Amino acid sequence: MRKASLLLFLFFIANSAFAAAAQKSFSDWQVTCNNQNFCSARNSGLHKGLVMTLTRSAGAHTDATLRIDLGNMTTADMTALPIASQLLVDGGLLVLDAEKWQITPHHLKTGDADAINGFLEKVGNADAITLKQGKGNISLSGLKASLLFIDSQQQRVGSETAWVKKGDDPPLSVPPAPALKAVKLTNPTPTPLTQVEVSDLMDYGSWRINSSQCSLDPARRDVRVFAVSDDKALLMIGCEAGAYNIVDLAWVVSRQKPFAARQIHLKLPFTPASGNTELELMNSGYDETNKELTTLAKGRGIGDCGVATRWRFDGQRFRLVRYAEEPTCDGWNASPSWPTLWVTK
Repeated sequence: MRKASLLLFLFFIANSAFAAAAQKSFSDWQVTCNNQNFCSARNSGLHKGLVMTLTRSAGAHTDATLRIDLGNMTTADMTALPIASQLLVDGGLLVLDAEKWQITPHHLKTGDADAINGFLEKVGNADAITLKQGKGNISLSGLKASLLFIDSQQQRVGSETAWVKKGDDPPLSVPPAPALKAVKLTNPTPTPLTQVEVSDLMDYGSWRINSSQCSLDPARRDVRVFAVSDDKALLMIGCEAGAYNIVDLAWVVSRQKPFAARQIHLKLPFTPASGNTELELMNSGYDETNKELTTLAKGRGIGDCGVATRWRFDGQRFRLVRYAEEPTCDGWNASPSWPTLWVTK
C-alpha cells in the first residue's frame, strides 16, 4: 500500500511539474491553457454578441464554470429580452435548471459539475445555439474539439472527469496544477527620485533619443523615468509608431552620474503561437502601484485583440509576471479580460 502511494505521488510530481501554455482555434472556437493548466474556451465566430465561455482548472476537483452572455459587461444591450427562456439548440428549446444556474437577464452562469456535463451532452453534437428573438448565434462547430483539447492538456482523457473521452480512471488520476512560479520583487518601496535625479535622467534620455535610430517624430519621443530600486531607474523613450501602436526603447539606468545603462530586451519563458519569444515594448508603461512594466500590443485600434504583458524587476532584469493574448478581433474582450497563457505570484 505504501509503495502504491509513493508511486502515485511520484506520478503527480512528474506530471504536474510542467504545463505548456497553448492557444488553439478549432473552427468557430478558440481555447487557451496557461502554465497552470487553467483552460478557457469560447465561441469566436460571427456570434452577434452571444458568447458561451467555459473555464476549467487543473486537477481532480471539479472547478469549472460555464457561462452564456448576451453582450459583455460593458456592451450589454439593456433593451434586449432576457435570454434564459429564449435559448434554442438547433431550433429546439434549451431548458436550464434554475436551481443550478445563476440567471440574470443577459448573463447565465453555473459552476455545478452536473449542470455543466448535462448541458454539454445536450449541445455537444448540435450545430448552434440561437435565440427565439434576437440575432445572437453560438456556433458549436469546434466545441467538441476544444473540449477534447482541454481534456488532453489537463491529462483527463480516460478519466471520469473528462468532458469528451471519459473512462474509468478515478478523479485522483488527474495531475494537479504545477507549483505557481514566483517573481520576487526585491525592492517594493524604492526611494522616490529626487528632482535633481529626474532632471539629470531626462537630460540623459534626450541624449539617448538623439543617438538612437528612431523614426518617430521628435516631438512625440517622450521620455519617462521611474525608480525601480534605490540605485536604479527605468528609462523609456518612444521610438517608432504605427496607426495605434508605439514602440518604445527602454533601459535600466543607474540613478547617479556617471550613468551606466543596460537596454531592456523582453524575452518570454515560453513560445507563443507566433513562435516569437522576443517581445517589443509596445505601448509600454510602468505601473508604480504594483511596480511592473506593462506592454499592450493592439491587434487593431479599438484594442479588442492583441497581447498584454506585465514584467517585474527582480534586481537584475525584468521577468514575466503575466502574459495574456486575445487572438480574435470580434469586439468581445478588453485587455484586462484576455485569456492568460502565463501567470505567476
